[in-house]
Amino acid sequence: MVNVPEQALRLVRDAARVEVFTGAGMSADSGIATYRDAQTGLWENVDPQAMASIDAWARDPEPMYAWYLWRRSLVAQAHPNAGHAALADWAAVDGVDVTVTTQNIDDLHERAGSPDVAHLHGSLFDFRCSICSRPWRGQVPQLDEPVASLTPPTCPVCGNLVRPGVVWFGEPLPGKEWDLAEQRMQEADLVVIVGTSGVVQPAASLPLLAREAGTPIIEVSPQRSDLTPVATVFVEGTAAQALPQLVDAAG
Repeated sequence: MVNVPEQALRLVRDAARVEVFTGAGMSADSGIATYRDAQTGLWENVDPQAMASIDAWARDPEPMYAWYLWRRSLVAQAHPNAGHAALADWAAVDGVDVTVTTQNIDDLHERAGSPDVAHLHGSLFDFRCSICSRPWRGQVPQLDEPVASLTPPTCPVCGNLVRPGVVWFGEPLPGKEWDLAEQRMQEADLVVIVGTSGVVQPAASLPLLAREAGTPIIEVSPQRSDLTPVATVFVEGTAAQALPQLVDAAG
């Protein structure tokens, strides 16, 4: 049982327009590893950062395609945790508008039932042409085990390789999602930060917009982060532990 401060519960009860900002810790209770976690098996001697840059894709796309399909398969086997479910329940409360902006590339918010999710770093479940950006509607393999290399399909329009729809180092964040996230931060009457270290820029700067507007901020995390100083209330706990208690106050 997490000790949720009364101030946090009061902020939740009074909120009508909530923006939830999530990072890797949101999905940790679902068993999803981050790029920074130690890898095992086929990938144990691979630097994950080497699989997350546009330059690496340009040099050697086949190992990267295999890497992302394997991560996609692992995410597909994972399940939304109690924190995901709590946010979906919150969005269903009459008189409360709850939106989610996530840095995660999984689809657990959507599978839990959150109706309005913006992905700042893209999604493992979207694919597009690496040159013309046309969305790929064809099938991709569902892997039962990791493989070292796979040849990506080609775009039916321009013939270039189809790539995972995630944001890599060296690429800008998607403009539509970024603009939406900024708008939500500025218009919310409560911001809830969940499971983000606050070190990945430019996403980590978004809560500062709420702070500048005087909007109260609740941070939920097992440990303090670079964003803790901007929070009005810090709730020590994981998403699955703390969010159900918070959301109960809204019901």
